[in-house]
Formats: sequence, structure tokens, C-alpha cells
Amino acid sequence: MTAVRRILSVLVFASVGVVATTAHADAAPPRSTPGYWLAGADGGVFSFDAPFYGSGVGAPGPCAFNLPPPSNLLETMGCAAIASTPGGNGYWLVNSFRSATAFGQAGQALQAGCTSLNGAAGYWTGIASSPTGNGFFVASSNGAVAGCGDAVPFGGIMVPVGAPAVVGIAATPDGKGYWLAASDGGVFSFGDAQFYGSLGGMRLNLPVAGIAATPDGKGYWLTASDGGVFSFGDAQFHGSMGGTQINGLVVGIAATPDGKGYWLAASDGGVFSFGDAPFEGSMGGKPMNAAVVGIATFGSSVPG
Repeated sequence: MTAVRRILSVLVFASVGVVATTAHADAAPPRSTPGYWLAGADGGVFSFDAPFYGSGVGAPGPCAFNLPPPSNLLETMGCAAIASTPGGNGYWLVNSFRSATAFGQAGQALQAGCTSLNGAAGYWTGIASSPTGNGFFVASSNGAVAGCGDAVPFGGIMVPVGAPAVVGIAATPDGKGYWLAASDGGVFSFGDAQFYGSLGGMRLNLPVAGIAATPDGKGYWLTASDGGVFSFGDAQFHGSMGGTQINGLVVGIAATPDGKGYWLAASDGGVFSFGDAPFEGSMGGKPMNAAVVGIATFGSSVPG
């Protein structure tokens, strides 16, 4: 959830879909411990104890977009988030300004297969898998939700221009509901997703940057850009980076498969692990062409 996405005013999206392929929710290679992927704004994907299915680096690439004049945005740095399939056999990169692209066995959907219950405007900010991995939800900064493949949307909100933007989405385990998180800490629930609380109306040091749900769908975590973590429902607090000096802003949170831990990812590629989340490595201190924008769990039932 970096500034790459926040400096565009309003851009109405023409499409969500990508070139269709046949996808199957095959099992990913066996693993001994949970792993994760980091995604960069330029489409770079970095794997840590997780299989590498490809990246979006290269022209024109999944992270490219048409620059609306006048603009100082780099046209190859349009990616905003990453989500994994529940089985860990693939992942998606979502372009803030254009479309989502699948890798591995993650399902790809035609534009005709994507539906939205309210108009998307601004930029795409989050993505979450359906239970099969053959579809996905995408959320826009103004609170619209589109469903592609076998993901069926249940509605969204209409955020007024100038109001806190929606920064992330997390789906329930059965795919029949989801939560939207806004930068001011507000949480909005749809379908069978239950509301367990939010930070709306509370004073925050820095905006909320991401949301992750527990495996049973009875709770969720929010993370703020300073690394603060806030737990709701049956989500347990295992620690945070709040109050600790870090080199980059935190951009996302991903839960372990058993929900007893989570990782935070920072824009400089740093990864911070809590609870039973193992530290498998990071890009912190390593050269990168673009900022990290998200993290996804390998094999988690909860898209990151």
C-alpha cells in the first residue's frame, strides 16, 4: 500500500480481466514450514521457502499502465498487491491502474467473467482469492469490489472523493463474504463476513495499510504503516513493530496457515515475523528496482 498508488487522483477502470487460461486448483509442492512471497511495484516477485511461479518484470508487463497526463508516475510500477491461492499453487499480481495477472495455477478470468456491484474508481488496492483459487476479488480505493472467475461479489461501499481510501480486502474461508479495510482503520463486512470491530474514529500514528483474516474467518488483523498490529475477533495479538524504528513503511500483513502468527512486510523489503510465523528471509538491505507493495502466504487459507 505504498505511495505509488496514493498519488493518482481519480482513474476509472476499463477492465479487470486478463487473458484467459485454464486453471486447476492442484496442490503446490509439499513444504515443511510456511513460506511467503513479496511483490514489488514493478512486478518483481521474491520467494522465501515458496515456489517461484514467475514475475511481472519486463515490458510491457503486468505492472505497466497508460500514464494519464500530466503524471510523474513510472509506467512500469503499477502493481499494488499480491494474493496467493489457498493451496499455494499460484498467485496474482494486481495492477493499481489496469488489471490483475495470474501466475502458476491461479485462475485467470476474462473481462466478461468479472462483475461489480458498484462503480470502481481511483485505483485497485487489494486482491483476495476464492476458495478454489479459480477466481478472485479485487477492491478499489473508493470501496468497489469486483469478482472474477468463481468469486461472486457481495457489494461494496462508495467512498467520497477525499475520504479515507480502502486499502485492502480479506475473504472468508468459504468465499461467501469479505472485509474491506480503510486507511483510517474502518472495517466493512459483506456477505457472511462478520464485523468484529475496527479502528474507525481512533487516533492512529500512521494510516492502516493492510488486513488479514484468521483461517476460520472469525477474526482479522489490521496493520498500520508504522508496523502497529491490531487484532479483532479470534485473531490473537502476537506482537508488532509499533514504536520501533524501521527503514520502510509497512505495506501488508499475511497470516500463517494455522492463524497463530503473521508476517509484516515493509516497502524496503524487510519482513517481520510474529507468533509461529517463521522468518524465511527478506529483501531488506538488498538492491531492488521498486518498493515492495505486498506479501502473501504460501499455502495459507487466507490470501495475503
